[in-house]
Amino acid sequence: MHSYRRFTLFLALSLPVMPVLMAQSSSSSSNPTQVQGSSHGSQQLSAQTPGETNVQARIEQRRAQRRATAIHEAYDHRWESFVGIGYLRFQPGPSLQRLTDYAWDLGLTRFSSERLGFTLDGRGYTGTAYVGINQYSQGNYTRPKVSQYAVMFGPTYRFFLQPKYSIAGRVLGGWAHGNFSGDTNGVTPDLLGLYDDGSTFAVSASVIGEYNLSPNVVFRLAPEYFATGYGSTIQNSRGFTAGVAYRFGKQ
Repeated sequence: MHSYRRFTLFLALSLPVMPVLMAQSSSSSSNPTQVQGSSHGSQQLSAQTPGETNVQARIEQRRAQRRATAIHEAYDHRWESFVGIGYLRFQPGPSLQRLTDYAWDLGLTRFSSERLGFTLDGRGYTGTAYVGINQYSQGNYTRPKVSQYAVMFGPTYRFFLQPKYSIAGRVLGGWAHGNFSGDTNGVTPDLLGLYDDGSTFAVSASVIGEYNLSPNVVFRLAPEYFATGYGSTIQNSRGFTAGVAYRFGKQ
């Protein structure tokens, strides 16, 4: 009975104190979160201050200006001359296999803007044809050398510009002359299955990739489709030209 009275007295004294203790515990447990949340929010606000936003915008603007200046310095030239070599897979007769032609190539482009220009191109191809064995193919007649020359003109357009490189498209059309009898020792070319000597049209379509070694000196590689019309037929040839271009004369 005496113990029961002590326990009752203890409960009576502790009940008023328990709400205070619980309130203090809950407030202490919630304070770190509130402090952390307020600290994180202030960090976000400070990360997006107008001053820092303006600095980032100025950096981006200067970067864009430097890029535009470099592009203008590289491509704002009136003239571009080209010296290079070429490779072509060409069929020298209606029923003969294709031969490998090697070429020299010279070009001059007049640009009216950083993107659009007009190109005059001259080139010469030389290769060895295989005509097979026939009544005329004795000695050197089985592999005579043949050649052709072409002069073409047409537009060039740069559709992708970067400070260090560019990609352009070009279409040319003009005149070609084939010399198929120069190494047949007097045998008529058609008797060996070759096209006859003569002149015809020439058409070229190419994609030009240029890498700027400097604003004036450029390495160029151009995969190409090349068509001619010897023997009243069309020769669909594929190859490429490669070489060095030099830019001069500001717009």
